[in-house]
Amino acid sequence: MSGGGPAVRRLSDWDREHLLSLADEFGSPLYVTDLRRVRENCHRLREAFPEAHVSYAVKAHAGRAVLETVREAAVDAECASAGEVERALDAGFPGERVRYTAVNPPDADLDHVVSRWESNPEMTVTVGAADTIDRLRERGFDGRLCLRANPGVGAGHHEKVTTGGHAKFGIPIDRVPDIAADARDEFDLVGVHAHAGSGISGDDLSAHRELVRRMGDLAREVGDLEFVDVGGGFGVPYREDEPPLDLDAVADATREALGEVDAQLAIEPGRYVVADAGVLLSRVNTVKEAPETTVVGIDAGMTTLLRPAMYDAYHAISNLSRPDADPVSTIVAGPVCETSDVFADGRELPDPERGDCLALGNAGAYGYEMASTYNSRPRPPEVVLDADGHRLARRRETLDDVTALERTASEHIPN
Repeated sequence: MSGGGPAVRRLSDWDREHLLSLADEFGSPLYVTDLRRVRENCHRLREAFPEAHVSYAVKAHAGRAVLETVREAAVDAECASAGEVERALDAGFPGERVRYTAVNPPDADLDHVVSRWESNPEMTVTVGAADTIDRLRERGFDGRLCLRANPGVGAGHHEKVTTGGHAKFGIPIDRVPDIAADARDEFDLVGVHAHAGSGISGDDLSAHRELVRRMGDLAREVGDLEFVDVGGGFGVPYREDEPPLDLDAVADATREALGEVDAQLAIEPGRYVVADAGVLLSRVNTVKEAPETTVVGIDAGMTTLLRPAMYDAYHAISNLSRPDADPVSTIVAGPVCETSDVFADGRELPDPERGDCLALGNAGAYGYEMASTYNSRPRPPEVVLDADGHRLARRRETLDDVTALERTASEHIPN
């Protein structure tokens, strides 16, 4: 598939009538994920980085249908937790295509990952602290090890996702060579890793270039490595007037900054693979006139899509039911009793009526993954689209699901 499809998919590119029919069939709120677009984005990454090892950051969307599509597109799995490792293996990734990147891993995570490594000895474990190596040693792990460095530089769309320079992430880069030398006595040291942050823009790649340059220097100093991983974080245009990321330019800048290394370049995008492959559908349940605006209450909230409340993130919104109505200034808000439960403030939308179906764009990354049952609200279903039609990938949770763990616990309390 040459080019992997268009460089960006806007909300207006979705089939309005098809989305409306899905909302009618499955109810709302409803996540819709187009696996064809996931596949296209994987192909585009592999074309821009033909010599690199490409992994998908599973935390962006860990749904089984997405993971199976990524696996079939010859992209591997980068996992941030034991649960993500389990989901990757369940989706058919062999151990050699799974990497566990630990950030302050809980004991239970390490216990589980090491147990899975015992039956999947080609799995790679990435550590970001020297004492995590000790904890792995105590559990009998002596396999493929990667060291996460803190290069002292970061980038991203929001301070909460700029990881490269934060002390939480990775081993200070000047300490890595000595730790690497010691680790080689007991482990199969295969790589070094760093991650700048999430939502890197093509407007200014200086921070990304500097991180990659420092990782190139580190790889040359450590030597005898299989790969040097410079993370992902490739941004997508959330606003309608933002241009798509020039992925070829990012790839050229990455290769130039890395320089000559006797190791394979590795990248691990997440958002770029799935963001524009997903939309969230929601019904208008309340229309309230307020001074200078119209409050549009919808049945999705911050429990459904957290990014606006968490990061002040922008998501395009369209009124699928009445696209030609006269536009009015609106506040689009959810049902949670929090001021932050707002998707847009001052947004011009076709004059909404109760029952209208709204679509929120670029909901494929960190949408369902960050959904919660706060306020005891069940999580929504997800429908996936592919060449052969659509199918339900996750059913809608019920109130019984929300309280199931409590009921199960009470059943095991002795009299």
